[in-house]
Amino acid sequence: MLKDTLQQGRTVTDKTLERLLPPGSQYPGSIHQAMRHSVFAGGKRLRPILCMEAAQMIAGCIPRGIDELGAALEMLHTYSLIHDDLPALDNDDLRRGRPTCHKAFGEATAILAGDALQTYAYEVLAKLQCPAEARVAIIAEIAHATGTIGGMIGGQVMDLEAEHVHPDAKTLEYIHRSKTGALLTASVVTGGMYAGADASQLQSLRDFGRNIGLAFQIVDDVLDVTQTSEQLGKTAGKDTAHDKATYPALFGIDASLKKADGLVGAAEAALDQFGERAATLREIAKFLVERKK
Repeated sequence: MLKDTLQQGRTVTDKTLERLLPPGSQYPGSIHQAMRHSVFAGGKRLRPILCMEAAQMIAGCIPRGIDELGAALEMLHTYSLIHDDLPALDNDDLRRGRPTCHKAFGEATAILAGDALQTYAYEVLAKLQCPAEARVAIIAEIAHATGTIGGMIGGQVMDLEAEHVHPDAKTLEYIHRSKTGALLTASVVTGGMYAGADASQLQSLRDFGRNIGLAFQIVDDVLDVTQTSEQLGKTAGKDTAHDKATYPALFGIDASLKKADGLVGAAEAALDQFGERAATLREIAKFLVERKK
């Protein structure tokens, strides 16, 4: 069952993060406590799960040590959330049902906690238990996905600049594919790299990741206007309040959900060459559009 797969993935990821991250008692304690506050605030652990499931599809089993790649991806995701919540960006007080890092530890420590998670993620990536060529390719893939050209930081910049501007559909898609989709895509692709996927397999994984990445953000936009803060674990209605560029604002809720469904269909089709081995990834794709938070 998918529910069991997701729970097992969260458990594995949490255990690995607990092992890798310095304890809150490690000097200087304040920064490690702040890092842990955000990392262990809950969350779906979707990126590590996608990484591990992609690797399992390629290799036929979950390769040894891939949990550390998943943990590094989660550190990078959490760093982006800490910075995204800062007063200079989205200025949010709630994340995963608890106070955001800057509300709990102050703005300066939150900035440094995000920086530290990003830095430590690359230390973990540099020590991955896979061939050196694959390790370098994985690091390059993730660095690009979190960077400025078609990556997370570039998407965040464009998202900020698009407030109150109401961009066209092409610009909105670029923002979503970069800010959210790029790291989701990299999670799937690097899982394949770790497991030794060939070029054709990696392209299928990339196509799958690009489709679910955009679908995930479209659904996120819809949930922001249809769910409560209690249901989401973060402040609802922030997109509307900030006059952000979103799919519901541009196309409406029904058309947005139809678009997300179409993307999931394309994502499933991208995995045709893998047959039944892709069953779990297909289930995860469906879960992304059916979730309520």
